[in-house]
Amino acid sequence: MGKKSRVKTQKSGSGACAVVSPKETMNLISELLQKCSSAAPSAGKEWEEYIQIRGLVEKICKKQKGMSIVFEGSREDYFPDLMSWAQENGASCDSFTVANFGTEGYGLRATRDIKAEELFLWIPRKMLMTVESAQNSVLGPLYSQDRILQAMGNVTLAFHLLCERANPASFWLPYIRSLPQEYDTPLYYQQDEVQVLLGTQAVQDVLSQYKNTARQYAYFYKLLQTHPAASKLPLKDSFTFEDYRWAVSSVMTRQNQIPTEDGSRIILALIPLWDMCNHTNGLITTGYNLEDDRCECVALHDYKENEQIYIFYGTRSNAEFVIHSGFFFQDNAHDRVKIKLGVSKSERLYAMKAEVLARAGIPASCIFALHCNEPPISSQLLAFLRVFCMTEEELKDYLFGDRAINKIFTLGNSECPVSWENEIKLWTFLETRAALLLKTYKTTSQEDRSVLEKPDLSLHSRMAIQLHVAEKQILEKASASGQAKRLHFEKKLEEGAPLPLYEESDIALLENTDADAKLPLILHKLEEEEGQEIQAEEHSHLLNGEKAVYVMDMEANGEPVQEETQEKVSKDANSASDSIRSSTQKGQREVVNLSASRTEDNSKENSE
Repeated sequence: MGKKSRVKTQKSGSGACAVVSPKETMNLISELLQKCSSAAPSAGKEWEEYIQIRGLVEKICKKQKGMSIVFEGSREDYFPDLMSWAQENGASCDSFTVANFGTEGYGLRATRDIKAEELFLWIPRKMLMTVESAQNSVLGPLYSQDRILQAMGNVTLAFHLLCERANPASFWLPYIRSLPQEYDTPLYYQQDEVQVLLGTQAVQDVLSQYKNTARQYAYFYKLLQTHPAASKLPLKDSFTFEDYRWAVSSVMTRQNQIPTEDGSRIILALIPLWDMCNHTNGLITTGYNLEDDRCECVALHDYKENEQIYIFYGTRSNAEFVIHSGFFFQDNAHDRVKIKLGVSKSERLYAMKAEVLARAGIPASCIFALHCNEPPISSQLLAFLRVFCMTEEELKDYLFGDRAINKIFTLGNSECPVSWENEIKLWTFLETRAALLLKTYKTTSQEDRSVLEKPDLSLHSRMAIQLHVAEKQILEKASASGQAKRLHFEKKLEEGAPLPLYEESDIALLENTDADAKLPLILHKLEEEEGQEIQAEEHSHLLNGEKAVYVMDMEANGEPVQEETQEKVSKDANSASDSIRSSTQKGQREVVNLSASRTEDNSKENSE
């Protein structure tokens, strides 16, 4: 929110159109669409492809210079209008004001003392920009005939935003004018800044994000020029890549999920004012109250007058924050790095291991995560590693032995080891694997920290290097933890210590720590990408029966996702949708209603 949107003062309303041959532009657009729709590059060629796509985009942007709509003055000039508009339309505005918090950017400042769990902010449905309001707008005719818009709510919101921005009489203009003119998401990085991300786990998603955005832009540019239903859209004669990048980033950093009026479906929405809150660690405290038909947010903590009001965006890693929200959160309690693990199909015991894992609900090949806290592995990863390291006799015991079915459920319980030898093997594996991953980086943590001390380092490059440091710290901790655990269990084996006795009650002990067990179940579901095959995870949507308050999941991804439509476009749309859907879900701001507290999470980008 704050950091994300550094505002540059723009000059005037609609920019002077450069004299450019429409045919020349269309040729470049066609070339871009073809390039972005081609088969995925071979391993190691992704950067080369990115350079080529970026080169085409920059040629197009050069020809479109001066054609985008911008607003006079600075973003801050429009905050009073935003507050007045919100108050006139039924939002709560008496507990806070919009303020500049320096490096954090814009956010909400308390104008009175606010108690933890106190309802201090609500936004009625009519103020929200939603997929439904898009259908009822000038975009409606095209929406009804384009399968990509129908399938991808975030794409629809991006176009809804652009159409309303171009309408001087738009109901949402006070909100749209208050949005950042540009963002700090990787879509806005210079090429050399993206290059700094090479070597991080985030870089592949960053390159895919750019490719998908470019492909979607090219597809919709052609659609706007040729589709009869687009003839009355204000974008037809001026739809630039800069426009699309801005709309995509606005949606990516702000979109959320709310229920329809009848509560039958979940749709995407932009929530004015609420999206100004910056992020901190905590729990989700925002929900949707169907009875009063409004988004509600309660205070995460006690706030004194003049203090900044924060919300929790969700259990996002710093890679997800950088990619989808445009900021790095230094004290991220949920930071993690991905680790791909699988049982080799050529292994002699593959069938037995795969069967034990299947009974535990874990695929034989998965993406797990190493966490920044202790323990560094989840119960799912612990279960996987135990099976991965089992001997044939141990596998038989878990498949055919006494109480085999019940014992499967203890695989993720740290208090129920398979054997001391098994524990030694799995922690040795973790120690070694983390150490090997560390060796793939071209710089050390100390070298990275030295670069961070340079005063002339750009904000984007700084975030990229911070990602390097954070990933290495997690791997270093995981390796050290693996070593400590290995030594612990080697001592147990050497001493001949008896294994803990198996109890029926152990079946329920699936979590690694007491702290984990205290988390709401929904947070486990939203947080854990682990134990699932490599595919986009679906978010759970909860309805609080008592107050009909929906859990809202804020999407921090602005990339439009596409699915099949026409023959030629279907390939582009599908590949775009796959990667975007994944990033969209990861970037969402999670808004989970927790009975007593309806706290929510936002991202710093929102307040920017």
